[in-house]
Amino acid sequence: MADLEDFRAETRAWLEANCPPEMREPVKDEEDVYWGGRNASFKSDAQKAWFEACVAKGYTVPSWPKEYGGAGLAPAEAKVLREEMARINARSPLHSFGIWMLGPALLKFGTEQQKLHFLNQIARGEIRWCQGYSEPGSGSDLVSLQTYGADEGDHWVVNGQKIWTSYADKCDWIFCLVRTDKENKYQGITFMLFDMETPGVTTKPIKLISGNSPFCETFFDDVKVPKSYGEGIPGQVGEVNRGWDVAKYLLGHEREMISGAGNADRLTTIGAAMTRQGGEIDPVLRAQLALFDVDALAYTAMGEKFLDEIKVGKAHPAQPNMMKYAGTELNKRRHELMMAAGGSRALEWDSEETRGGTPARSWLRTKANSIEGGTSEVMLNVIAKRILDLPGA
Repeated sequence: MADLEDFRAETRAWLEANCPPEMREPVKDEEDVYWGGRNASFKSDAQKAWFEACVAKGYTVPSWPKEYGGAGLAPAEAKVLREEMARINARSPLHSFGIWMLGPALLKFGTEQQKLHFLNQIARGEIRWCQGYSEPGSGSDLVSLQTYGADEGDHWVVNGQKIWTSYADKCDWIFCLVRTDKENKYQGITFMLFDMETPGVTTKPIKLISGNSPFCETFFDDVKVPKSYGEGIPGQVGEVNRGWDVAKYLLGHEREMISGAGNADRLTTIGAAMTRQGGEIDPVLRAQLALFDVDALAYTAMGEKFLDEIKVGKAHPAQPNMMKYAGTELNKRRHELMMAAGGSRALEWDSEETRGGTPARSWLRTKANSIEGGTSEVMLNVIAKRILDLPGA
């Protein structure tokens, strides 16, 4: 315990010295975060300084081993770091599907050379990744996917289409589920990695009701995917035709990532800000804001409990489904309350005052939370069957 308190004191001092004041302010919109990648640029000197300090310390991926670009923190130390960053409202230095989804899959299924090659680039923000899972006819029933890779000796030739590929038009590489055996539904899928600049890869943004286009359709027309990127660096993660094992493991991390959106700003701060500005807040709304904060804290406690159970090998495999369902519902509720607190001004769509209608657009964007990464209905079915042991219909 003394060692942990020493680590907390050191962490607090390091954050005070290295996290600029601008990086302790709330994120304004999707453009106000750093995603890394080949074409990335920093929005400010403060964002650049914070990112570079965290890379040098291993704090973009603090729990990863040092040889893969992390800080090698023990679980208890990583928890202290999260607490200390939350205490000063420090922003995440790097947003990355490579960190949240692909990285854990590589740590579990990748070869040693594959880990050394890709994980260090992910930790340094050098590759921006997107996910090639869903297809127009394969969403909840993902194993019915039809994108096909023909074996051509030293490479695959991939043809097909993916949909809801988040930020595909801005990403460098894709981790992609490709059918490589048409006779076997589950044991005929391979988890491939390839460059989005490979000839034959095209993307088309999909405009949402928010007016933004974070999702894309992605098309593969005779795309040549290498089977190897060097000695010990295969072009797929895990075994050929066993990509569904990798996909299922990654889905758990994706659902935890999506659910994390619910564990965001506490809403009593809205009421306090309105009061300071001389505004009046409806007592019923004030009570709803306070109730949300209680539920958000309970959600955080549930997440910490699940992390502790993972450490001792007692985690239930359906816990990510619980986190995903609870987190996304909480996030939708958070934005509903923010709209209610904002009144008619929150409905504005274009002005500078609302940063181009950020409150309304963000509220509309949350409607997808209960669909992406597995619908709420599917999550509830899994919870009913695998945790509550309820009989099927």
